[in-house]
Amino acid sequence: MKAWVVPGYTEARELGSGASGRVVLAVHDGTGTAVAIKYLSDGLRRDPAFVGGFRAEARLLGGLQSPYVVGLYEYVEAPDGAAIVMELVDGIALRALLSQAGRTDPESALVVLKGSLLGLAAAHRAGIVHRDYKPENVLVAADGSSKLVDFGIAADHGATPGVAGTPAYMAPEQWQGLPASPAADVYAATATFFECLTGRKPYAGENFAELALQHIEAPVPEGEAPEPVRPLIRRGLAKQPEERPESAEAFVAELEGVALAAYGPDWEERGQRKLAALAALLPLLFPSAGGSSASSTALATTSLWAPGRRGWLGAGAALVLGLALFFAQAAALERTGGAVAVSAFATTGADAPTDGPLPSVSGSPSASPSPSASASPSPSTSTSTSTSASASASASTSATPGPNASVTTATTAPTGPPPPTTPAPSPAVKVRSVSVTAFRQTDFKAALVQLAVDASGPATVRLEWFSSDARGTLGASEGSMTFPSSTAATARTLTFSGTGCYWGVRATTTPSAGNGAAVQQLLIKRCEIR
Repeated sequence: MKAWVVPGYTEARELGSGASGRVVLAVHDGTGTAVAIKYLSDGLRRDPAFVGGFRAEARLLGGLQSPYVVGLYEYVEAPDGAAIVMELVDGIALRALLSQAGRTDPESALVVLKGSLLGLAAAHRAGIVHRDYKPENVLVAADGSSKLVDFGIAADHGATPGVAGTPAYMAPEQWQGLPASPAADVYAATATFFECLTGRKPYAGENFAELALQHIEAPVPEGEAPEPVRPLIRRGLAKQPEERPESAEAFVAELEGVALAAYGPDWEERGQRKLAALAALLPLLFPSAGGSSASSTALATTSLWAPGRRGWLGAGAALVLGLALFFAQAAALERTGGAVAVSAFATTGADAPTDGPLPSVSGSPSASPSPSASASPSPSTSTSTSTSASASASASTSATPGPNASVTTATTAPTGPPPPTTPAPSPAVKVRSVSVTAFRQTDFKAALVQLAVDASGPATVRLEWFSSDARGTLGASEGSMTFPSSTAATARTLTFSGTGCYWGVRATTTPSAGNGAAVQQLLIKRCEIR
């Protein structure tokens, strides 16, 4: 049976796969924009818990606005599959660079750490802890910049979702199932920093129980790192969360102080150039190269475990057995990450509905994407259970006549010679309907809209757009424009300056359309997925 494909996209090739699903390089049919699509595997799609996690990751990414975190276009969920359409980073995983080069110089490692911390800081400001930071989840672009990916097991700050993560990078408190905190992400980022500097992980236990005890009790191996950056290793790998920097953002300030003192004001520029040179040694791993599959967007390899009340320290053989059984199932419990869904409604009357469920929708990338491929979902207002990425939204029309119906009045002609023959007057223009055929978010402050007008002749269209905090209420006006009905199908860019979660449009015509007006509203991607 042929695998389900997100409508509106043409797949080019597979970038990576795992037990949780696969990642493919695809092209949006309408704009030609290259994207990465993560598909949840059929097996996990039947598990509501995994689907919920997949959807939650989309919600999370939709709220992050950072150049250091991979962007997203849309989350698509249909009867035949679930997928996340995201920015395609033309880069390779940090893991691939380390596998090739063994290690990096300090300046390059500092660049990676800084970019990662800034990406984590964006998540922390949103109240989210990544919990699975590792070299596989850092993508290095051709210019040496980096982006953080895969929030598959992210959790709210303070939540206690159980033990999860990649063992080599898990903080002591993460092993013990304590509440999630930014300090655990700082620990994982520092462990990766150590690996960049030395070519090996901070601890190398021969089994999971030994590895756990090393993370919890063994001294911080700062002596193996270059002397100037040892304070960062010592701080970031501290055993107690309160001994680490209070946040990723705070750690950036410490990093910059150390880097400036040790390597001078141009350290970041040099480090980025060196990273770019390392990436250039692996040209076939870039998605743009069209070579064999490579994890340009990593699939998570995640382990989940809920410990007992007393934890597991000192449990001896029971600990070893429990961990062995737990991690033996890691491949089957992989998680992938994603993009955000939007919700929309459409009506053909002047007033939008004020209650009832919103239909599931999908979107598409901006028609004019920037080189960084910023996220831009585009909703479809079809209320069927299938989801379309083509952003079509045909509105039904009512049969009631418009308020400006044409009236002909008969008069008695005067007697006498017949008047000169004159051409018959043109029939009055009748507008049968106006509808919104496409309305999608293309950026955090912009959207594209297209209309369709069914009229017997030339008419004028007035388009208004609004921002609101409530579904079903158009809210504050953001602008308006008028244009001939003959150009209604032309895509128009709308700019939104309000902070509301719902953007809406209303289209009316002169003469008035038989259905009065077309109204459509969407829930933008930085807000909660319903």
